[in-house]
Amino acid sequence: MMQDVLSRSAVEQARLIRERQISSVELMQAHREQIARVNPQINAVIEVLDRGDAPQPGPLHGVPFSIKDSIEVAGSVCTAGTLGRKHAAPSVADATLVARLRAAGALPLAHTNLPDLLFAFESDNLLFGATRNPYDPARTSGGSSGGEAALIASCGSPLGLGSDCAGSVRLPAAFCGIAGIKPTSGRLPRTGHFPPSGGWIEALWQIGPMARYVEDLIAVMPLLIGTDGCDVSTVSMPFHDPRAVELRDLRVAFYTDNGIAAADEDVSRVVRAAAKSLASEVRGIEEARPHGIEQSYDLEMKLIGADGGDGLWQYLQQLGSTAVHPLLRGWLDKLEVYRTDLAGLQSYWAEWDAYRTGMFAFLRDFDVILCPAYIHAALPHGTSTLDANFRGFSHTMAFNLTGWPAAVVRCGETSGGLPVAVQVVARPWREDVALRVAAALEETFGGWKAPRTEPPNPTPVSEE
Repeated sequence: MMQDVLSRSAVEQARLIRERQISSVELMQAHREQIARVNPQINAVIEVLDRGDAPQPGPLHGVPFSIKDSIEVAGSVCTAGTLGRKHAAPSVADATLVARLRAAGALPLAHTNLPDLLFAFESDNLLFGATRNPYDPARTSGGSSGGEAALIASCGSPLGLGSDCAGSVRLPAAFCGIAGIKPTSGRLPRTGHFPPSGGWIEALWQIGPMARYVEDLIAVMPLLIGTDGCDVSTVSMPFHDPRAVELRDLRVAFYTDNGIAAADEDVSRVVRAAAKSLASEVRGIEEARPHGIEQSYDLEMKLIGADGGDGLWQYLQQLGSTAVHPLLRGWLDKLEVYRTDLAGLQSYWAEWDAYRTGMFAFLRDFDVILCPAYIHAALPHGTSTLDANFRGFSHTMAFNLTGWPAAVVRCGETSGGLPVAVQVVARPWREDVALRVAAALEETFGGWKAPRTEPPNPTPVSEE
């Protein structure tokens, strides 16, 4: 029975606890045992956090959740995967969103792996090594929230928190066949994230929830929203119920080629099948892409790399990261070509304003966009920084630049059994629309599927 419980949604696990079919202690222990079972294969968990805390009353009473190792948990070291944080002092307080999940009754279970200082589309660093994809250990789980995605896909956690500046929630969720959402910029407070919010790229990124099932994203989002008095970028906007969204009112656009990197045959097939499945349910559907989206790759790189990466190198030195992972170095090396001066930065900013204006004009005719999360299924380890692969990440970068909400959900697989996801994008503050469409696609195509192979013999995971 317990293996069946582990594969259920967080909402279902909470219901089983309320109905006294299982205790919160039993559920937490079952997840700890699952981590010991799967982690030798996937290397997703860097620290088990359970200290026996009693859960608070609430809708997630007794349900465990995992946390990317860039989000603080009181009493635990938050390393952000970088060498200079290896011996950092333990966090004195929970990040705001960790505290809000605790207040809803959920219990922190594990800190999960990520790239060096979050800068890679693979989760590999000099402290903990590489996280492997649960569907094929020769492939990456994605980055930067790759430990989260791999653990959740392997039933080691029902839900978790990641963060996303260029696709770092959506890419790992897509590679590991789970669901995730990057909310609207300013939707959720980022207090307790490391590195902290601020600076000229602040509007590009958000923390977002990840889970096997869309229903868990729908359940968790209302628990996370609202200002906290610390993150000044957060806006208290109403969150609408996705279940109240009428598909028949929606105008949907889809595309498989953003003018930068076209999706491969497997991904194109899945995106087109997703669009076709909605055709009879929605007000209208059309193959179309926003004018100007072909600028997204260069524009994201311009904004991150206006100083050629100098600021990031200086930050790493201040942290004491005397060595960095090759994937981080490969990322930073790509920024040199975008180095500019003050006048150039002003030009980049003007391009960003024009891009957002042009993209928003597309929403006069459409409410939803379906498109690839990435151009391929999960990549082999070490290949994300190859130019032909790296430019494909523009499919997620496009909506960091606009700040719009974007969800991903598994809608198919390759002939080799690797998950293939579809990205579902909506207008600002309409996470409800993105999640409603994602739920419809999940119902049609089945969403998450368990990895086919069992991991090797279990070995213990080190505990705090």
